[in-house]
Amino acid sequence: MAVQKRVVSIGECMIELRDRSDGLTRAFGGDTLNTAVYLARLGVRTGYLTAMGDDPYSAETLAAWQAEGVECGDVAILPGRMPGLYAIKTDPSGERSFYYWRSAAAARDMLKGAAGAAIEAAIESAGLAYLSGITLSILDADSRARLNAALDRLRAAGGRVVFDGNYRPRNWPDENTARAAVEETLSRVDIALPTFEDEQALFGDASPSDTVERLSGLGVAEIAVKCGGKPVLVAAAGRQWVVPAVPVESMIDTTAAGDAFNAGYLAARLAGAEPAPAAESGHRLAAAVIRHPGAIIPRDAMPSLT
Repeated sequence: MAVQKRVVSIGECMIELRDRSDGLTRAFGGDTLNTAVYLARLGVRTGYLTAMGDDPYSAETLAAWQAEGVECGDVAILPGRMPGLYAIKTDPSGERSFYYWRSAAAARDMLKGAAGAAIEAAIESAGLAYLSGITLSILDADSRARLNAALDRLRAAGGRVVFDGNYRPRNWPDENTARAAVEETLSRVDIALPTFEDEQALFGDASPSDTVERLSGLGVAEIAVKCGGKPVLVAAAGRQWVVPAVPVESMIDTTAAGDAFNAGYLAARLAGAEPAPAAESGHRLAAAVIRHPGAIIPRDAMPSLT
């Protein structure tokens, strides 16, 4: 899967508060940003597209992205606005619960006005655009229409679109709105990297095979259905593969496991790997991520994906 131009990841990054026994820690996180950071660490030229405020926390967060090698020149800075905020609690098994304060986040207006035009141009000039259901959920209907039109222009110029459904019910007014918005974007998607649990919740899929069949029917050519710690079902070019996950004995935190899998998968595919070996690469990165707290693991904990 050759892509000569850069990858752009589109969405929202928030200030992350983690509730620990010794108090709160502060970092940053967001599904598409997590994937962007891991892509950049894996040597893929990656830019992030969002809107932030002109406050100190936004500036600090942007500096952290840039230190990771993520290109931020197309991030819209909206005066007087702030980023969203979320807190994480984890249970003894490593599963996490999220609590959000994001209703006035700057990212919701990333595709409005002059800022929106600049982000549309960045999408159109990319080689590959990556987004998620969370990206869609934070945008109003007009902004989603602008986003889909930009994706159309990207594909017309030879680019590709990658989508992770990442369904979060609290982000949507109702299921019907979510299904309609996701299906509208899926008609423009080349590679889908969904999590089965999300697809089951939103579309009622009975099995990962049902997810593959439904997405194939919408025109998606390449699909990898993530199933937590179970094997991934990969489908492309009329073939299917079941790719086992990497066993992990000491799971600490599942935050960003799916985002990391997506980065490992895409980095491998962009480097020329076939879909099944790419899924193995995704599993290895996800296995490393869940051995550490938080969305972004230390650089020295990054595994080799080959």
